[in-house]
Amino acid sequence: MDKHAISELIYNHILDHKQSLIEQFSSTESKIGYFYIDNVLPEQLAIECSQVFPKPEDMRLLKSIKEYKHVSAQMNKHNQLLEAVIYAFQNIKVVKLIGEICNIPLLYPDDSLYAGGLSLMAKDNFLNPHLDNSHDAERERWRVLNVLYYVTPNWKKENGGHLELWPNGPKNNPLEIQSKFNRLIVMATHSSSWHAVNKVTVNGYRCCISNYYFSDNALRETDKFHVTKFRGRPNQTLTNIFLDFDSNLRMLVRKLFKKGVRKNPHIYKRDN
Repeated sequence: MDKHAISELIYNHILDHKQSLIEQFSSTESKIGYFYIDNVLPEQLAIECSQVFPKPEDMRLLKSIKEYKHVSAQMNKHNQLLEAVIYAFQNIKVVKLIGEICNIPLLYPDDSLYAGGLSLMAKDNFLNPHLDNSHDAERERWRVLNVLYYVTPNWKKENGGHLELWPNGPKNNPLEIQSKFNRLIVMATHSSSWHAVNKVTVNGYRCCISNYYFSDNALRETDKFHVTKFRGRPNQTLTNIFLDFDSNLRMLVRKLFKKGVRKNPHIYKRDN
């Protein structure tokens, strides 16, 4: 099945639930707006996505005090179905519909998959509380929505690897949204949208297909440019001190070098 047929399936399913999704997003918009919807694709198609998902050794490992996960944006190295699904979420009809739900008039998907693509978390993998960097790779548009589609069958609450939103900041308690099979989560990104992924506790793979949408304007008037900023969890005092220093140092570098000292390697490098 090609990306156009898949995008029609996504579009029609979201459209059928549009009003309830608007209500879900608007009720949370004052802090971190989000909505989620299950059974996004036919079950067998979603299972196939899981079956062809790359193994950790075929992905790039990110391991530090900030995060521990496997990622890939180089879609031509993986099964064609995964590329079709990721770009189905970039279909103009799908993007416009999600924009209407989130009350964002003009959205742009990112075909370079800057920081998007595939994400896999195995046992003990995690992602600490953080704010996503505020812009695209060229600092021309604001990152405003994370679009996360989960494809691991029978992924249970006790497995961990679930999205956490911290609407009252990373010093308080998070709201957990489970990374259920065939679930789409869309969340707003701005200068207060702290989020994380809690640690995977089982011998299994939590697999996610990720997109990020951008806009000409920030979601909040108070938003300013910032790099990705990590924090420790509330009881990790030393981690917080180190990560504050790390964020401040990287912000200083970006003030001196607007586009950074090197290109972010996490983009889709297409063949010429």
